[in-house]
Amino acid sequence: MTTDHGYPAVRMYIAGEWCQGGTGRTAPIVNPATEKVIGEVPLATPSDLDRALDAAAEGFRVWRSTPVAERSAILHTAAGLITERAPEIARVMAQEQGKPLREGTTEALRTADTLRWHIEDARRAYGRIIPSAPGTLLTVRREPVGPVAAFVPWNFPVGGPNRKLSSALSASCSIVIKAAEETPGTAAALVACYADAGLPAGVLNLVFGEPADISAQLISSPTIRLVAFTGSVPVGKLLAARAGEFMKPTLMELGGHAPVIVCGDADPVRAARKAAQAKFFNAGQVCTSPSRFFVHESLVEPFTAEFVKAARAVTVGDGLDAGTTMGPLANERRLKTVERLVADAVARGAEVLVGGQRLDRDGWFFAPTVLTGVPADAEMMHEEPFGPLAPIVPFTDLDATLAVANALPYGLAAYGFTESAATAEKLSAGLEAGILSINHCGGSVGEAPSGGVKESGYGREGGPEALDAYLVTKRVSHQLAG
Repeated sequence: MTTDHGYPAVRMYIAGEWCQGGTGRTAPIVNPATEKVIGEVPLATPSDLDRALDAAAEGFRVWRSTPVAERSAILHTAAGLITERAPEIARVMAQEQGKPLREGTTEALRTADTLRWHIEDARRAYGRIIPSAPGTLLTVRREPVGPVAAFVPWNFPVGGPNRKLSSALSASCSIVIKAAEETPGTAAALVACYADAGLPAGVLNLVFGEPADISAQLISSPTIRLVAFTGSVPVGKLLAARAGEFMKPTLMELGGHAPVIVCGDADPVRAARKAAQAKFFNAGQVCTSPSRFFVHESLVEPFTAEFVKAARAVTVGDGLDAGTTMGPLANERRLKTVERLVADAVARGAEVLVGGQRLDRDGWFFAPTVLTGVPADAEMMHEEPFGPLAPIVPFTDLDATLAVANALPYGLAAYGFTESAATAEKLSAGLEAGILSINHCGGSVGEAPSGGVKESGYGREGGPEALDAYLVTKRVSHQLAG
């Protein structure tokens, strides 16, 4: 079922059934490229959440007792459906989040690959036998933590939710996930892949609603054994504190403000091209997006020229248009924040080389922007921009620049460019971040861990480490009879 705009009618998924919710209350879904309402998202009531919690409790009992081969087969079927439906999922994503179709399709395909990785990794979540005293069998077992409450943002509408779903379900946990109200259609399309694959009722429950109310009820419920969150640092702190009241473990992937250090021996043109590609991906609305560019003074001129060239080459438009390479910002809040950051930098003496303003058209479009002369006290050098802004700052001393790069409370991603193995090692050892890329600005991959340090969170998603939060370790000491 679709709306007049060709956008799917959105429902919640509770206890194996698609539903509107107890009161029928909804919120509008807006296309960021047109600012027009394209649908409505149902808002959960406390009774809806109670049903989801009861379903998750029963779903966990069923799912953890399902043979591993059967669980794996269901999840592999879900991965196949995600792959098959990737173009359809991308079209929904373009309508509600603005992401270009090519990026959305790639996101869905990578999501399926991540799921496949976690399925197989979970089959090898081995325990161990420890040598002990005669007559005693000492073992360590890895068991699912239990029902999970997960909260995800809008910037990766299929990849974000699935990082939680793929890990939890592969580890034999059930889950209640609250996806973003801005991008509910994509989340529902993802959940439909699991439902259609034969996942037992109650194992996966999808809800939408007022974030504060939903988080308070889910986290305080005795049913929930783990809280997993991706989002801003302030909200992450609130949820972690709430979970701490009930002694519940949390997995936190929070914001960042990723530095890029281009050393004096790097290729400035190659570095600028790679950095610009990463900067304008998803309109800069990525927690790991490069956002502070420190370039050695000997390279700053060619680097800046190439970066400006790359910014001018970006085709900004509706994500549904085939030629679009960067869509709109996802909501008006982001647009106003980006405008404020640019105005503040300019007021403090920065120069806008390209962009710097909202596009004169319907939709929340902001031009790819490159700035120079941005002072250290400018807001954009301290606040995560989450938009297509690139402040370029020259440096002379690498040690001093490492200190500046590490001075913020964030520590999610960092990037470095150098042709020297010794300098690369200095960057690797010196940058305080959970994710570091040298000579490229690569994103997350399913086979390797991602996560932050300092106020950017804790715990890891991706790789074998992705299952750690969803499994508990039990020691069993069995004294044999006789």
